[in-house]
Amino acid sequence: MAQNRPVADVIELKFPGVPDYLGVARLTVSGVANRMGFSFEEIEDIKLAVGEACSNAVKHAYRAADGVIQLVCQVHPDRLVIVVSDQGKGLESEPVLDQLSPLCAGIDIEEVEEGGLGLYVIHALMDEVDIRTDHGVSVTMTKYVRRDGVAGDDRTISEEEV
Repeated sequence: MAQNRPVADVIELKFPGVPDYLGVARLTVSGVANRMGFSFEEIEDIKLAVGEACSNAVKHAYRAADGVIQLVCQVHPDRLVIVVSDQGKGLESEPVLDQLSPLCAGIDIEEVEEGGLGLYVIHALMDEVDIRTDHGVSVTMTKYVRRDGVAGDDRTISEEEV
């Protein structure tokens, strides 16, 4: 009888909602992404997106109260799905993609406040992003494995074309 393998391998990490453990979250996803065959650049993108999601949870979820952040990596054959969640104070509403931008039209550059780019960066770096705010905040980020050999391979140009 064949063993029924799950659709995805799951790696879970729970850590205190304090800045000291953000590096552990980034190292975890780096190791998983490397194991899956993502390129160096893709791994850096994944680490940055996860770092932003975890930093947002640390900064906004518990506001100096004790809390736990959960990081779940679902390893599928064609993609890595990462969920960062907390049970803290959620967002007032789910962000609207059109409103996520580095600068808002009509605002003078001197009026732009520091911060507030985390969700924009996450959307820019990952293939799919879903944010839920029903019980705390849950950020689901998906990055697809590119195994077509096109991205990052300079040897794809034939010598006849040169």
